[in-house]
Order: sequence, then C-alpha cells, then structure tokens
Amino acid sequence: MRAEKWRQGDEIRIISPSRTMSIIAAEQRELSKQRLEDLGLRVSFGRHVEETDIFLSSSIVSRITDLHEAFLDPNVKGILTTIGGFNCNQLLRHLDYSIIRANPKRLCGYSDITALSNAIYANTGLITYSGPHFSTFGMLHGLAYTIDYFRKMMFEEDEVTVVSAAEWSDDSWYLNQEDRQFMQNEGPFVIQEGKAEGVIVGGNQCTFNLLHGTAYMPDLTNAILFLEDDYEVSPLNFDRDLQSIIHQPGFAGVQGIVIGRFQKASQMTRELLIEIVTSKQELAGILVIADLDFGHTSPQFTFPIGGRASIEANGREIRLAIRDNVK
Repeated sequence: MRAEKWRQGDEIRIISPSRTMSIIAAEQRELSKQRLEDLGLRVSFGRHVEETDIFLSSSIVSRITDLHEAFLDPNVKGILTTIGGFNCNQLLRHLDYSIIRANPKRLCGYSDITALSNAIYANTGLITYSGPHFSTFGMLHGLAYTIDYFRKMMFEEDEVTVVSAAEWSDDSWYLNQEDRQFMQNEGPFVIQEGKAEGVIVGGNQCTFNLLHGTAYMPDLTNAILFLEDDYEVSPLNFDRDLQSIIHQPGFAGVQGIVIGRFQKASQMTRELLIEIVTSKQELAGILVIADLDFGHTSPQFTFPIGGRASIEANGREIRLAIRDNVK
C-alpha cells in the first residue's frame, strides 16, 4: 500500500514520536519550516510536539494522540518526524493500526523512527520512508543533495537512481552552522558482488533490532536490508547486531544488504567492515555494498521501507535504483 505522492499546496504534519521539538533551536525550526514551504508544502504541527519530560521526550499518550490525529486529519497528506531519540518503540503496541491502514499517508524520519516505520509497514503494508527529519531541514549548508532526493521520492513518480553526493560531513552542524567540515566523497564500495532485487526494510540497525521477536518485525523474505548506525556503535556492536539479524526467521530470503556510511566516532574502517561481512558464512553469495549516503552523516537520500530496490554490483561499478511504485 502506497500513499499518494505529494503535490504543491499539500499539508504535512510535524510530530515528535521520539524526542521533543523543544530541544531544537528556534532559528533552526524557522529554517526547516521555510525549506519545506519552498518545496510548495504547507506545514502544521502536532499539539504536543514541544511537550517535554525528564527524558527530553513526552508521554506515550501525547505522542500517540499526535500521530493518530495526523493520520485522521483529511487535510494532512504527509507526516514528518521532528528528530530521533531512544524511545519510539514505546508506542508500537499503543498504535491503532486500523486508523493508519484506512488513512494511508507518507511518514518520513530516520534513526529511532526506524522502529515506527518498520512496525507500520509490517502491520499495515503501508510504505513508509527513511529520510530527513523536520530538524534536518534546519541545516544551513550542505543540504542540497538531501532535499533533492527527498523531493524525488516524495513528489515524483519515476524510479530514483541513487548517485553519490560529491562531499559529506560528520560534524555537529547544529552547534555552529558556519563552522562545517566537508570531505570528498569517495563513493560506495562493493564487499560482495552480484545482482539483487527485493523489498526494502531496515534503517538504523540497533533500532531495527529492537523489533526482533515481536509482531512489529517485517518479513525478511525477498528483502533488501538497508542498515546504518551512529556514533555510539563500535565494530564489535555492529558485528553482533548484524549477527542478530542473521538469526531472524526468514533471513535466508534476504537478497542483498546495503550499508550506510558510518560516523567517524564508530571507529569502523573499510577493512573491518569487509572482515565482519566476509567472516559470516550465512552471508556467502549475498550481494553487499557499503558506504552509501544514508544514516547519521550528511547528506542522505530518502528510501522507501516496503518499496523496492534493484542493485547491480561488479568490481567498482554499483547501480542502485529505488522506487515506491511496487506495481
């Protein structure tokens, strides 16, 4: 099930299912709103987006209320999350999935939102999106690639061929918008060659793993796993989290793995990642590519959870195409 593409004049609702909007600086909020309006969208906000508790989040009741109201409002065509965090999985058993199923809308976010996006897809069949938060649009420099791929996925019908960004950044841009560190992008690399096509699931790996053994875990049959992780993960953590996914029912049906760029603080290197992947017998014969432009570095492309990916990887040549038109 796919919600309609957005059009000029459509209203999108901002909600905070993880951390609160109150931690976002006022000038960044204004820039985010302006950037979305420049795309032709009208921006509205959930009633509880700024509610704050001791964990810099808000109550389950408030977060569920805002999410349900966004899906139920006939004027709202899409939903964008404020920012990530740590507790989005608290919401999963409180959601009324029948409301979402009856009112399909595009929901986009990443990081902790991985739990919500995959749970909605698993329980309703609705395609969701891993891409920028509302707060991401408050980035002053280096956002053109992110906006371009967001626009392609949310507004346009054509299949999206992913081309690498010219440069990338791993700095705390929200602390100083003018003191940015951009690095030349060497592009993705092939760990295991091949061709693959399948249904995209995944996102932030440590969050995705919170769904294991629950009713919110999507089927891995014919899946293309998109996986990334943030500065808190180490190579050892990534290894065991990947192994946990391998142990899931249906993993034998996985067709390929696409790994997003690691943050520098993770201490992950190309050599370590290759060793982790190639040491796992269960991954033999599965296409694996890495260092793509999604995850916790900037910029990032938007991809559809429940949509489809087709990949060809041979030597240094990689072709990745994604689409949310699954017919």
